[in-house]
Amino acid sequence: MTQSTPYVPPKVWKWEAESGGRFASINRPIAGPTHEKELPVGEHPLQLYSLGTPNGVKVTILLEELLALGIEEAEYDAWLINIGEGDQFGSGFVDINPNSKIPGLLDRGTSPPTRVFESAAILMYLAEKFDAFVPTNGAERAECLSWIFWQMGSAPYLGGGFGHFYAYAPEKWEYPIDRFAMEVKRQLDVLDRNLASRSFLCGEDYNIADMATYPWYGQLVLNGLYDSKEFLQVESYANVVRWAQEIHNRPAVKRGRRVNRPGGSGVRERHDASDLDATESAT
Repeated sequence: MTQSTPYVPPKVWKWEAESGGRFASINRPIAGPTHEKELPVGEHPLQLYSLGTPNGVKVTILLEELLALGIEEAEYDAWLINIGEGDQFGSGFVDINPNSKIPGLLDRGTSPPTRVFESAAILMYLAEKFDAFVPTNGAERAECLSWIFWQMGSAPYLGGGFGHFYAYAPEKWEYPIDRFAMEVKRQLDVLDRNLASRSFLCGEDYNIADMATYPWYGQLVLNGLYDSKEFLQVESYANVVRWAQEIHNRPAVKRGRRVNRPGGSGVRERHDASDLDATESAT
């Protein structure tokens, strides 16, 4: 299918603020804060500023898994950053993440406090800080890092590419949807082939590579992100479905999925275990 009027790029691109699409109002070609806003601070050393999106859930899953191991130092405060309202452009959040994307972490247990941004960097920082869910052996560590970087490089095709054109763009066009659907299915095949002989991404041990990948590809095969379950035939990737279901049912994963998710059984903020315990039976 071709456009009725072929698009000819101008010599110099100019930003059209009202370009349409679900997220047009918060997307812009410049960085930096749009307004002054200090971030709240709780009582724990670890301060997480996030939202219960796939990228945000990665971190809360790890924190809840650490707490499930009995690591009390992993207690944290989780504050909601509403990206629909532009909270990510507040001066306080930009100080933690100059890229204005959730999640952002501030570790006030160090002097000076340590900021960490990008979800994979936060996973690595916390796993190494608490010596859990990350291999230390050379070959095993390399495998873990490889899958984490695979996920970080692949998810933009699923979210920013397929998800945008299939679900959020003001008009549906065959070429971009086909292009990104093909890539997402290729990625699912990569995972399916790898998981044919392994319980988890790196072998028989569950680690941060699984936590990084599950919120995107696990949720895709279980729930059909962007209402695309039938379109992408995600249930045909049986090994991915098996892996996703096993992670989905872990108690700490169930808790982590509910953080910074207002409504239903989720919690807007999380400051101690009781915030989640109050609605545990609703999951």
